[in-house]
Amino acid sequence: MTPNGTRNSFEDIKVHAKIKLSALWISLMLCYIYGDIFSLFVPSRLKGLMDGHMGVGATTPYKLLAAAILMTVPALMVFLSLVLKPKTNRIVNIIAGGIYTIIMVLVVLISIDPWWIFYIYLGVVEIIITLLIIWQAYKWPRVLV
Repeated sequence: MTPNGTRNSFEDIKVHAKIKLSALWISLMLCYIYGDIFSLFVPSRLKGLMDGHMGVGATTPYKLLAAAILMTVPALMVFLSLVLKPKTNRIVNIIAGGIYTIIMVLVVLISIDPWWIFYIYLGVVEIIITLLIIWQAYKWPRVLV
């Protein structure tokens, strides 16, 4: 309490669902990027990449394209979460969040190895983020019209 009897509190604003979703997609992308960067420090990983082997077998142009497409969707969701109409936004975020949750569960399950513990950790964080995306989109505030 202040000397005049009033309470001192911090100012807060209500953050719109679109901004929350966009921020969650940004957080997800940052975890993806850090996981990929850290993976370069795993022994033999860089040599394997240079020898043409990626996590899912031999590197091919089509596997690189598939990886690029896989990472394009979350990057675009940062923007789309801000500009799509609420009904479409909600549906797209629930679907994309669900797909990326499933992908990360599979990645975590195939990453069981002491050298990949950081990847499992980031994968679990990414699963939590995608579940938060689904939850935030699902509970999108409604207005009476």
